[in-house]
Amino acid sequence: MARMAARRTLFAGPVLLVVTYGVFAVAELSPFDPVKAYAGTAGLTAPQAELDRLAANLGVDQPLTARWWEWLTSALTGDLGTSAVMRQPVADVIGERLGWSALLALSAFAVALLLGTGLGVLAARRQGGLLDRAVSALAYTLEAAPAFWLGLLAIWFFSVRLGVLPSGGLTDAGSDVVTAGQVARHLVLPALVLGLSQLPWFFLYVRQGVADALEEDPVRGARARGVGERRVLLGHGLRSGMLPMLTLIGSRVPELITGALLVETVFSWPGIAAATVQAATSVDFPLLAALTVLATAAVLAGNLLSDLLYGLADPRVGFDG
Repeated sequence: MARMAARRTLFAGPVLLVVTYGVFAVAELSPFDPVKAYAGTAGLTAPQAELDRLAANLGVDQPLTARWWEWLTSALTGDLGTSAVMRQPVADVIGERLGWSALLALSAFAVALLLGTGLGVLAARRQGGLLDRAVSALAYTLEAAPAFWLGLLAIWFFSVRLGVLPSGGLTDAGSDVVTAGQVARHLVLPALVLGLSQLPWFFLYVRQGVADALEEDPVRGARARGVGERRVLLGHGLRSGMLPMLTLIGSRVPELITGALLVETVFSWPGIAAATVQAATSVDFPLLAALTVLATAAVLAGNLLSDLLYGLADPRVGFDG
């Protein structure tokens, strides 16, 4: 297992290099002008000489490879550069927002995992029953529904219609102090929406895995010996049925990141979504590259985590062979 983790870590280096270069290459082809985006409305009437001087200050007048290499060598020393659109160091931009994005993602992941596992076990216990059909239909509906549409629907129902939960932001309007109570209330809707957007996958995997496990000979033997149904379901069916679901954890990381960007935008959550959108539309090379590396690293770490969890749960899996 240690060798597998080391191989994956070494493999991550070249992948991140290619991804960062790809970011600069795609940004080079973008129709957005970083100089005019930085200058704002003043750039509409500024003389070309001023714009050229600003381009030189921002470093966007250099060739693509030169810009990428300068950013990479600085990043390896811990200097991620300065965000042109945010007017502050990239490290500060990420540091101020990453914690809130992580809080939202982890809360949503917990919602999806707990609800998906619980409903999947109950549905597998009585396949074809009313609960199984109802939850399966809901899962397929949620799978087809975009996260931003679920967010708008939640705002309309819980905030506009019922008025029981805030529609967005991190704190109440007019409040200049961030308290745990306010954050918790404002977190409910975005975490619930993002979690529901991921729930179908966990539910379907657990339902199918537990249903298959309950048909295996060891489970039938346990029932024949008089073992209680609850113990059979949780001790045998759930343990075997959870193994396929462990591989799902890593594969859902990209979808979780994409969904988080949409949900953060809908609910005005102060995470990295706004920074990502502004970096893309303003061709903010340092910020865009850093955020892309962060997202890529999260995907690679998620895939590694799912493999490690599967190996720990099933000792028959060999990683070092």
